[in-house]
Amino acid sequence: MIMKASDAIVQFFIDKQITDIFGYPGGMVTHLMDSFDKYKNKISAHVTYNEQGASFAACGYAQVSLKPGVAYATSGPGATNLITGICNAYFDGIPAIFITGQVNTYESGKGLSCRQKGFQETDILGIVRPVTKYCSYIEKPEDLLPELEKAYTIAMDGRCGPVVLDVPMNVQRADIVYSLNGAQNQVTNLIDENQLQVIIDIVKTAKRPCFLAGAGIRQSGSLSQFVELINENQIPVVTSMIAIDTLPSNHSMKYGFIGAYGDRTANFIVEKCDLLITLGSRLDIRQTGVDQKNFAPHAKLIRVDIDRQECTNKIKSDEIDINLDLKETIPVLSQILRNYLNENEDWIKLCNTIRNELSSIDDQLPNQIVTSLSEKIPEDVVITTDVGQNQVWISQSFQVKENQRILFSGGHGAMGYSLPAAIGAYYASRKPIVCFNGDGGFQMNIQELQFIASHHLPIKIIVFNNHSLGMIRHFQEMYFDSRYVQTIASGNYFSCNLRKISEAYNIPFYEFSDSDFTVKHVFEDMGPCLVEISLPEETYVIPKLAVGKPNTDQEPPLDRVLYRKLMDL
Repeated sequence: MIMKASDAIVQFFIDKQITDIFGYPGGMVTHLMDSFDKYKNKISAHVTYNEQGASFAACGYAQVSLKPGVAYATSGPGATNLITGICNAYFDGIPAIFITGQVNTYESGKGLSCRQKGFQETDILGIVRPVTKYCSYIEKPEDLLPELEKAYTIAMDGRCGPVVLDVPMNVQRADIVYSLNGAQNQVTNLIDENQLQVIIDIVKTAKRPCFLAGAGIRQSGSLSQFVELINENQIPVVTSMIAIDTLPSNHSMKYGFIGAYGDRTANFIVEKCDLLITLGSRLDIRQTGVDQKNFAPHAKLIRVDIDRQECTNKIKSDEIDINLDLKETIPVLSQILRNYLNENEDWIKLCNTIRNELSSIDDQLPNQIVTSLSEKIPEDVVITTDVGQNQVWISQSFQVKENQRILFSGGHGAMGYSLPAAIGAYYASRKPIVCFNGDGGFQMNIQELQFIASHHLPIKIIVFNNHSLGMIRHFQEMYFDSRYVQTIASGNYFSCNLRKISEAYNIPFYEFSDSDFTVKHVFEDMGPCLVEISLPEETYVIPKLAVGKPNTDQEPPLDRVLYRKLMDL
């Protein structure tokens, strides 16, 4: 079938069952914009109010749907505005396809020594190559479909991630033959026999096994297998921050998330275990602490990560690295545990003792608010978080229900993620979204309120407003003699008037402290709303790990008698 190339791009996404994409108009994508309109009964192109908003919306769509998120932008500043979202997708393993328009091939300065020949011409691929799985400049119309297919496959294969295709305007308007190759057969890899025997021997001797669940479990489509494994074998589970929704909070084997801002219980359990099996979690510094020899010091470590490169960051010299898909690995591990795992009743009792001893520690107002809110938020709601104190309070205290999703900007830690990610999450789920923010991150992509208001999306925006950049303010208190430069009003950081912002966008506003405020009322209205939670400037995220200390010794320090008691268990 002969069709215009820009039509072919749209048809390709339709054939891949992608329902919604995000972008911003510009000269070098006008053909693509026109094609999206032509096919608007089959796919929706949503116009955000900044290309960064489109890139984060694509991330949110992908995180919920497990299909690639798609965003487009014109050349030059449009393309460069996508970069933060591209980085976010790269570091968190989110499948995403970014289409950038480019000047006509005959206007291009490629091969010349001048800085720029065409208007808004920018070598976007040279900029994003280090933070993409694949990127390509489509110089010939006949290369478009093969490159689209290749990019899609790479985005979804192995550890997911972003790809970028840079498509010149004259390529978009050319006629091409539309035909797609059939799906390639997936190659199933098996655990090496020698590795298998080593794992069996380790499991045979383990008395205190523990799983560290990462975001890769859900991304690989292995969640049901993992839950079945845990339920059958009754093994304690700790998680990474961005995988706290792997199990509901009331699951008896879930003991919180690990790391610098993690649950003390989870950190102590990792300290006391003698076998730690990590599934789809990359063990970054925020998880292990700077001095990695203090991490799981008594444990044998088995790491299952499809990304071989992540295992070049060795945590232990004798760790067992399995670089295979979790879908193939979890059933094998389940069989090994079923056949060789020792009775671990005493270990579970010890884990519960640790949890009980620490249950009333670090219970501050923001955490209490999060717990209270989470208990009232419906089960089928998707939650997005921003970056800063709000993110950690959610991670520590949100009571996750069965099938509930909580989305993060993890590795890249991008402020301004939550609001546009909520837009993408809505279109992937078509369910209400709760969008948590701090007053700092909220203003990073505040323009997307216009999109939410115009489309009357059921996004419930909750802003923790302490009129400061709380995490950095806390850092300044610890290490800069409380010189709060650029983080509070006296240091030239200012929050906005959220009530007036809501009025400007015609979004209903609620103050959390008002006597007539109820979460139930918020969800009775099918449109958006903005809820302000006013907090004092001096808010803190605790516990917090000081540089160089082991994960068990977070700030503020535990009573030393209790600390020694837990360490001696």
